[in-house]
Amino acid sequence: MISAQTFAAVEESIRAVADEEALARFGRLAEGDVDEKKGPLDLVTVADRRVEERLTRTLTRLLPGSRVIGEEAVHADPALLGALLGEDPVWIVDPVDGTSNFVRGDSAFVTQVALAARGELLASWTYRPVEGILATARRGEGAHAGGRPLRAAPGGAQHADEVLLVAGARPAHLTADQHRRLYELGAAHGVKPWASGSAGCDYLDVALGRLDAATYAYDNPWDHSAGILLVAEAGGTVLGADGLPFRMAAGPLPFAAARDESAARRVVALLTA
Repeated sequence: MISAQTFAAVEESIRAVADEEALARFGRLAEGDVDEKKGPLDLVTVADRRVEERLTRTLTRLLPGSRVIGEEAVHADPALLGALLGEDPVWIVDPVDGTSNFVRGDSAFVTQVALAARGELLASWTYRPVEGILATARRGEGAHAGGRPLRAAPGGAQHADEVLLVAGARPAHLTADQHRRLYELGAAHGVKPWASGSAGCDYLDVALGRLDAATYAYDNPWDHSAGILLVAEAGGTVLGADGLPFRMAAGPLPFAAARDESAARRVVALLTA
C-alpha cells in the first residue's frame, strides 16, 4: 500500500508534530487550552486539535487519494466513520491518546496512527513522546521500535497459574459487571488489574513485554486500531468475546490483546463467564 520511503516519512512526521504540538505543551497548558466534550472525563486540548489538524494535512499529502478519520473530526461529524469501509485508504488518527493524563501532567499518553484499506489494518505508528519511543508495525512484516523487532512474549511458553498484569481496568473501559469481575474475581483467576488511562500506552506496553494483556468493551477505531496491529505483529494475540480473532467494528466485545493466546483466553474467559 505504501513504500518504505513513505512509511518512514509518516514516522518522521508523527514524531515532529507530536513533539512540537503535544510534548512542547506537556505540563505547560494555559487557561483555555482544555475543553470538555461529553463531560469532565472526556477532554480535548489545543494539542489534540493541533496534532490532528497537522497530521491530516501531512498524511493525505503523503498518500494521495487517502482520507483521514481523526478522533476530533469524528466528534464533530460522526458520518466520517463511514470511510472505514470505503474503497479509499484511510488514516485513523488519535492525536493524544490519554488526554486526561496529558492534562494532569501524567506522561502516559501517545500519538497513534493506523493505515487501513477496505476494513483491513495495514500499518501503524505509536509514539510515546515523553519516553521517545516510536513503535511501528506493518501487516505480515512484524513490529519494531528503535530499529529492533518487538516480541510481546519474550519468555516463550507461559504458566497457566502465573499472575497476569491486565490493563483497561478503568470503569469507562468496561461495563459495570466486567469491571466488577476484573477486580473481585481477578485475584482468583490470576489477574491483577492495571489502569493507565491510555489504551495506546497499554498496547505499546504489551508489545514491549512490559504488560501481559489489555482488555476493553468499546472499539473506537482511533483508540485501538494502531495498537491491535502492533500487538499482533509483535507476536501477540487479539481475541474477541467469542474466543476468535478480533476484528475492529466486527466484535464481539469485550476483547483482549495479550502477549500470547493463553493470556488472551484467560482474560476473555474471566469477563464473559
